[in-house]
Amino acid sequence: MNIPNRITFLRVLLIPIFVILMVIDFPWGTFNFGGVLIPVSEFIGTIIFIIASTTDWIDGHYARKYNLVTNLGKFLDPLADKLLVSSAFIILVEQGMAPSWIVIIIISREFAVTGLRLILAGGGEVVAANMLGKIKTWTQIIAIVALLLKNVPFSYANFPFADLALYVATFFTLWSGIDYFVKNKHVFTNSK
Repeated sequence: MNIPNRITFLRVLLIPIFVILMVIDFPWGTFNFGGVLIPVSEFIGTIIFIIASTTDWIDGHYARKYNLVTNLGKFLDPLADKLLVSSAFIILVEQGMAPSWIVIIIISREFAVTGLRLILAGGGEVVAANMLGKIKTWTQIIAIVALLLKNVPFSYANFPFADLALYVATFFTLWSGIDYFVKNKHVFTNSK
């Protein structure tokens, strides 16, 4: 396993740590962060989420720069992204910070695209994420971080940045999903 794939695998290993910190009520207290009280365990969980999200850029950059792109990486990288982002969105629904209908749209798109990837892989095609998919992932990550940090630093100005970021992420999620199916419609038109 090369270094980019190890970095991706590290991202997968950080997911349960993130989830545990977000869902278990550790008695570590709270602190004032930008005028908002945030439980210490949730703040640490958010930092882990940010670190895990950053590894997405690091592993991809390293793989392309040193020509270490592999089929395993093309498979594992988007899977790690989906697991991380889906876990975070489910936690946000549980905490009442994201509407379930938006999370259902986002996770449904991920299942649909993953299914299409499996069909393509069965035909010998391994499709790496395109730029629109990367924009989708980063808008989702920005929305998640803003929601996990309870809209800090925008809470002082009463500007709903986190909510707007979530709607932007939903837009790019839908757009990239439609784009993915349109570009790969040959799978369905050529089927018997």
